[in-house]
Amino acid sequence: MNGTPHVLNRILIGILGLKLFAVGILLVLLATVPAVGSWWRSWSTGVWEHAKYLSEQTRIPGREESWLWVAALVVLIVLIVLMVAWVSQQGKGRANLIVSDYDDRRTAGDVRIGGNLAEQALKAALADRPDLAGVTVATYEVRGRPGLRIRVQPRQGVSPHTLAADVSRLVEALDVVVGRRTPVLIHIGAGARARFSKAERVR
Repeated sequence: MNGTPHVLNRILIGILGLKLFAVGILLVLLATVPAVGSWWRSWSTGVWEHAKYLSEQTRIPGREESWLWVAALVVLIVLIVLMVAWVSQQGKGRANLIVSDYDDRRTAGDVRIGGNLAEQALKAALADRPDLAGVTVATYEVRGRPGLRIRVQPRQGVSPHTLAADVSRLVEALDVVVGRRTPVLIHIGAGARARFSKAERVR
């Protein structure tokens, strides 16, 4: 329900995981296989000599430094900017209001109901249930309209369909209180404390 770039996140995590896996294998081979250690010393020496040669050939006129360091600094700055932009995309879509309306039939003014009201009311209604291991409620904005995401973790053996029906009744009661029908995603998840496959229900 939010604007987090999940596909991009999975791709980046996959690339990072493959790199760490390759580094781990290389470290194990260096520690256990003498031939790999000899190859590494030979290869790293050649790379170091080539790097020194490039540094000498790319010196800034009148200075000892290489312009490759300036290029590396520019690339590093670009990477930092991209990382900041990527982090800023995480979790977008959260909303502060669940109702924001203007009504001038009797008294001109705005009617605003915060998302915290719905979140706290639903959490309080579900907090004392012994068949639940955890509850989280969040307000998101989907296509310009606020909605709720309710994530519950039932204990083992609890019927997800019965649980979804109970949560739906609570949401209907909330609709009566706020005076508006709210889009809701009910996520019944599996985890360390819940050992059945997840189910989702959208209203």
